[in-house]
Amino acid sequence: MSVHPVELESGFFDDTAPLRECLTEELPRIPPWFGYDARGSELFEQITELPTYYLTRVEWELLRRHSGDIAARLDTPRVAELGSGSAKKTRLLLEACARDRPTTYLPVDVSREMLEHSADRLSDVPGLAVSGLCGRYEAGLDRLRDDGGPPLAVLFLGANIGNTTAAERDALLARIAATLRPGDAFAVSADFLKSAEVFETCYNDPPGHSAFAEFRLNHLAHLARRFGGQLDLDDYRAVAYYDAGAEVVDGRLWARRDQRIALPGLDLELELRRGESINVGFSAKFDPERFCRDVESHGLRVEAEWTDPTHRYGILLFRR
Repeated sequence: MSVHPVELESGFFDDTAPLRECLTEELPRIPPWFGYDARGSELFEQITELPTYYLTRVEWELLRRHSGDIAARLDTPRVAELGSGSAKKTRLLLEACARDRPTTYLPVDVSREMLEHSADRLSDVPGLAVSGLCGRYEAGLDRLRDDGGPPLAVLFLGANIGNTTAAERDALLARIAATLRPGDAFAVSADFLKSAEVFETCYNDPPGHSAFAEFRLNHLAHLARRFGGQLDLDDYRAVAYYDAGAEVVDGRLWARRDQRIALPGLDLELELRRGESINVGFSAKFDPERFCRDVESHGLRVEAEWTDPTHRYGILLFRR
């Protein structure tokens, strides 16, 4: 097991240009990687275990039932994963890959602690080597593109493709396509359109739980710790709602009273009036046919799809 930094931690947490751009948008936004420090990664693992958070369970069942078929179709000795987290679900697929052929797993994540933890948990899988890449998706993809290694499959699971704006998603898909060579594979999971009630139940804490609220508040707490801000987290209410027009679940921190957050390290001050909000995460939902067309516009062709009929959630395989 090894973990290789593909950019210095200061490169992604102290990269102030995209951060300032997000914070000064009409709706201030904290970039998603700020949610995944050590504490945030731990909280997200708690979210995946909430009784109302169906995404993890549905994807787990799809992988449990179809990992052999997916592994056979991937047919590559290297498997990279963007935003790998704990890799608990991915283990099912990696075990199937390693049964077919010696496999190197290349997880990409901003949390070195999570990379080390997942690599340790995977150390007992026969035929599997793990080499973690610590950094943002883009830096990991650049490393994979430039290393000239054997054929590659890139995984993007957990419906994480939705955690971007449309422009960010288009740029990321272009980067993935540029990383892959002819014959390489891209497997991605996506959450398909459903009712607002389903999404809002899924993306808010059920009674007696607080993982979603704590996870969203941690974005702001991490920002303040890193850039010298002073704030009281009790002054914010964490709630997500589904914007049907945009087909996006919008996670927000809503100010309970007028706020002024000075961030000396950014030479920036955030002002929120009572009832105004900061975005701390998008989760786009997709029409399956439209989603395939969007991916295929980047020179990838859809080859297979595994869909859960109850929750309308799918894992799709594309080929370069």
